[in-house]
Amino acid sequence: MRLGWMLLLCAAAVWGQRHHVDEVNAEKPEGKLLQQIMQENDAAKKTALLDQFTTEFPKHDATPWVLEQLQGIYVKANDSDKIIAAGEKLLALDPDDPEAALQCLKAAEAKKDPAGIKKFSGLTAAAAHKMAAAPQPKEADEAAAWKSSVDYAKQVEQYAEYSLYRAALESRDPKLTIDLGEAVMARNPTGEYAGKIAEPLFIAYRQSGDNAKALALADKVVTGGGGNEDMLLVLCNQYLEQKKESEKIHNYSARIVQIMGQKPKPEGVADADWTSRKNLITGLAHYMSGKQYHNENAFAKADVELRAALPLVEGNAAIKPEVLYMLAMSNFKTEKMQEAANYFRACAALKSPYQQLATTNLARIKTQYTGIK
Repeated sequence: MRLGWMLLLCAAAVWGQRHHVDEVNAEKPEGKLLQQIMQENDAAKKTALLDQFTTEFPKHDATPWVLEQLQGIYVKANDSDKIIAAGEKLLALDPDDPEAALQCLKAAEAKKDPAGIKKFSGLTAAAAHKMAAAPQPKEADEAAAWKSSVDYAKQVEQYAEYSLYRAALESRDPKLTIDLGEAVMARNPTGEYAGKIAEPLFIAYRQSGDNAKALALADKVVTGGGGNEDMLLVLCNQYLEQKKESEKIHNYSARIVQIMGQKPKPEGVADADWTSRKNLITGLAHYMSGKQYHNENAFAKADVELRAALPLVEGNAAIKPEVLYMLAMSNFKTEKMQEAANYFRACAALKSPYQQLATTNLARIKTQYTGIK
C-alpha cells in the first residue's frame, strides 16, 4: 500500500466533529437521553445509550451526531459489521458525509467484501467530490480550514478509487474482476487506476470468454498508445482473420517484437520459461506480419518476417508447417527455386494440412527446373 494511503488511514479525520447538537432540552425524553450520553464516561454504558437513542429517535435532529459518536466507538473497537451498520444509518440521514462513507469502506475492506467495497467506494467518492468542490469562503480566517478540508476530501476521493482498483486486482474470479474493473473505468476513465486496471480487465474478459469486450478494450488501449504484447497479439490475429487493417498488423507486430526485446524477466519466472514465452510471442509477431505480407503478395517482405519467425516457432506444430509453406511460396515467387524447394521439402516432412501441397509443389519444381536438389 502507498505511504500516502497509510498516512490517510492512520491520520485523525481533518474534518473533526461533523455533526452537532444545537440544543438539549432535558425536559423532553430525547433531551434527557442526550444529556445522559454527554455525561456518561463509561464506554460500554455510553455505547448502550447511543444505541438506545438511535432506536427511539431515528429521525431526530441530533441523531446524525449520535450515529457519528457510535460509529467512532465501533471504529476504535475494529467492529466492521457495526461500523457499517452505524454508517449506513448516518448516510441515510446525511449522504454527503464522506467520513462516514470512508469508515464503511475501510470496514468492507477489512471484511474482504467486494460488494461492500464497490458500494461504499462509490458513496465515499461522491461525498468527497462534493466536499472538494465547495466554494472558498470569503472570510480570510476560514480559508485555511477550507483548504485543509478540500485537500483531504480530494485524498479521500482518490483513495476510494484506489480501493476499488485494488479489490479488482486482488480478485481471482474473472466475473468479479470485470464487475469491479468496469466500475474503476467508469469512475474515472482517464485516471491512473483506469489505466492500471486495463490489462487485468482484458485478461478477465478473455478468461470469461467475452472476446468482443476484450477486443474493444484492447483496441481502445492500444489506440491510445498503451497496451501489452497480449493485447497487440489479439488485435493482430483479429485483423488477420477479418482481412483488414494491414498497416496495423505490421505496426503492432513490430511493437510486439520491440516490447519483448526490452521486457525484463518477471520475478519468480524461471529462465527457461521466460525464454520460451519470449520466443513464442516474438515468433508469433513475425509470423503474423509475414503472413499479412504474403497475403498482400509482398513476397520479399514476407520472406524476411517468416525467416525471423521460423526458429522461434520451432516447437509449435500448428504454425511451423504454415511458416515453411509460406516461405517456400515466397521464395518461389521471387524466383529463388532452390530455397523454395528446401522449404517445400521441410514442410512435406511434417504432418499438416500443407503436407500434400508441399509434396506436389516440390515435385513440380524438380521437374520444371534443372539442378534443383
